Amino acid sequence: MISLRRSPLALLAPVLLLLTPACGSAKEAPASKAAASSQVARPALWKVSDEDTTIWLFGTIHILPAGIEWYSGPIAKALEGSDALVTEIVEPNDPEVQAKIARIALADPPRNLRERLSPEMRRQYEAALASLQLPPSAFDVNDPWYAAVALSTLPLMKDGFGTMNGAEALLIERAKGKQHLGLETAEMQLGLFDGLPQDMQVKYLGEVLESFPKVRNEVKAMVEAWKTGKADELARLMNEEESDPQLMKILLVDRNKAWAKWIAERLKQPGTAFVAVGAGHLAGKDSVQAQLAAAAIKTTRVR
Repeated sequence: MISLRRSPLALLAPVLLLLTPACGSAKEAPASKAAASSQVARPALWKVSDEDTTIWLFGTIHILPAGIEWYSGPIAKALEGSDALVTEIVEPNDPEVQAKIARIALADPPRNLRERLSPEMRRQYEAALASLQLPPSAFDVNDPWYAAVALSTLPLMKDGFGTMNGAEALLIERAKGKQHLGLETAEMQLGLFDGLPQDMQVKYLGEVLESFPKVRNEVKAMVEAWKTGKADELARLMNEEESDPQLMKILLVDRNKAWAKWIAERLKQPGTAFVAVGAGHLAGKDSVQAQLAAAAIKTTRVR
């Protein structure tokens, strides 16, 4: 089972990354000269096909540091030859979505977030906020899932990671003029988190807090595995510690099954589609490829 605490950028729904600008001082940091130096990457690419249909599968990192050159070779050729780009959602930069996140993330009925935490978890939580120059009350009015997602991503944004550098942003730019489809909607992705039981949300926040001191190094290791196309290594890094099975069923397994069904249906139509989803969905024993294999649909590694 993939650990959600270890895969914030390869698994978290991209719509949730829109919450970070609302976090005051935690803005996307300008890229350093070192980060901006060009790094050639060769991320993995898979293909599902039959007589008249080709579906490319590409695992993305939703936010990346500047200077990673990955759009070339088989990936560029695959997208350029596709009729449609398919991502998790179509509207990741819609201002209305950001406003919707802010509304949905409010605790209902109102309840102070820190009062839901054990003394030890509260200590960890307030220390994490302080390290980000955020006040202890930063997320008091919010649900635990919102704070968990923020704490998964804000340290990285301070290190120069940004949505503007994420794989989806470049794919969408390069696919202008093509049909753009979404496997889910922003409302669906928000509902996945907001619909979690409160105890599960608190548990998720606890996992994030345990991993918080190591999140930078863990994610950088995942990015290295992604850059070099080491899908097995990416799966290993994500699998080192398991998350709550029910949580991962909701956020990973059920979605992978739904996406595999979408691909199976799309194979019935002629043409070519480029499917780009978080790399965490294409790694490990519950991956989209594993769900396709269970339906007797073969996936071929192209790179």
